[in-house]
Amino acid sequence: MEYVLSIDQGTSGSKALIFSIAGEIMASYTASLNSCYPKPGFVEQDGNEIVASVLSAVKGAVSRFEEAGYSKKAVSAAGISNQRESFLLWDRAGNPATPVIVWQCKRSIAVCSRLHQEAGLEENIRQRTGLRIDPYFSGTKLLYLIEEDRDLRARIRAGALYFGTIDTWLMYKLFDAGGAGKRPFYTDPTNASRTLLMDLDTCAWDAGMGDLFGSRGLHLSEIRPSAFKDFSSSTFGGIFNTPIPITAAIGDSHAACFGEGCFSPGTVKATMGTGSSVVMNTGARSHSRHGMVSTVCWSMENRTDYALEGVIVSCASTLNWIQNKLGLAADPKQLDALAESVPDSGGVTFIPAFSGLGGPWWQMDRQAEILGINFGTEAAHIVRAAVEAYPFQLKDVISAMEKDRGAALRWIKADGGLTHSNISMGMIAGLLETEVRIDKRHEASALGAALLAFIGKGSLTFPEVEELARNTVHESYLPGAKLDRELKSSYNRWLQRVRLPIKGSG
Repeated sequence: MEYVLSIDQGTSGSKALIFSIAGEIMASYTASLNSCYPKPGFVEQDGNEIVASVLSAVKGAVSRFEEAGYSKKAVSAAGISNQRESFLLWDRAGNPATPVIVWQCKRSIAVCSRLHQEAGLEENIRQRTGLRIDPYFSGTKLLYLIEEDRDLRARIRAGALYFGTIDTWLMYKLFDAGGAGKRPFYTDPTNASRTLLMDLDTCAWDAGMGDLFGSRGLHLSEIRPSAFKDFSSSTFGGIFNTPIPITAAIGDSHAACFGEGCFSPGTVKATMGTGSSVVMNTGARSHSRHGMVSTVCWSMENRTDYALEGVIVSCASTLNWIQNKLGLAADPKQLDALAESVPDSGGVTFIPAFSGLGGPWWQMDRQAEILGINFGTEAAHIVRAAVEAYPFQLKDVISAMEKDRGAALRWIKADGGLTHSNISMGMIAGLLETEVRIDKRHEASALGAALLAFIGKGSLTFPEVEELARNTVHESYLPGAKLDRELKSSYNRWLQRVRLPIKGSG
């Protein structure tokens, strides 16, 4: 049987999984990854540490694969899914010129505020890139770097530096096809579409956006379909005896969309990780009137599907903060138990704007708040409010998508760590008044990259992947009347409080 290696490079760690051609997970391994916070609002990672974490994860997965009695020679290709808007600059030799500027980083708030003052610019950017002027997207932080660092600016103008998202960086660094040939310098439309530098209609770099955000003089990667036969090849630091081809590269949320089988317009998935990306396949490009962004869903040779996306900046990170900073729960199970120990949040509302609020609110300078505390408030109420915060944000996004589409959803597919929380999934089903489907493998991003790698290599066709998706076994959550009534009351209170003016904004 044929197998592929799937690398899922995320914000908190790097996973490596080996999948069979039937979509079964044969082995997996996770290596942790640290972020640093040099100033308030700044979030960075080390590019070389990301590469090291990927190699560690691959080594662990291959070891477990062999321990199970399989040969690594049967691994015929690799695919990459990655954290998206994060980027870095490097020189020709592959030495980083900047840290990785992580998607959560808010260093460009002032840049965004200035750009918002230019008449017509927001709409021009939205029409050309599908995105908004917001620190979430790479271009605004690139402009910040260029404006703040004279030496960096000079190196860019001299043509000495390369720009890339994490997929591009990994392929550039991991390439070792016998030591011959030029290093690969590629990305795919899903990653490129998150930079503010790509024309969404043509899936090509936009010179006007390059001038606006300062990429003129930078080397920009070639944009290829998400499934492609010749992205790169690598032995992954000698783990494999001969280089294996990398035949897929795709942003993690888009990979999850593919892995979840969102192949037709109107299908929706929500990835519930550190942050959350809610993606609706629209087929052709669609323009949102209700706070969503337009993006590429996924692409293959001769086919590009587009999507509307709702960006939720804080998802599991909110619950991690409750555990690690407030110490209100020792682990996720205890957190869920605390949330279930009270019938409601006791009037408490948790607005998790640790890095601002994303769609549909787009309040980049909002800060996190816990509202409605009184002498009767207990720790369980605060935990309950924190658990409710993601379902409420998801309801905001889905309501906006339904308005854009003009139709209600039939179901939503979910993936990511939060899907292990029964109370969270029940709340989501109740608020959305729809079925929530969860793939029991719980690795949608890695699966999507693996399936695209099989397609890129020519081992699977798209119709065969569609058939695999139809036969997937899901766990389902359905609405429950009592919980729904309580949640709707809390959600109405959320809407009132999230619409309050931001302190200091007026």
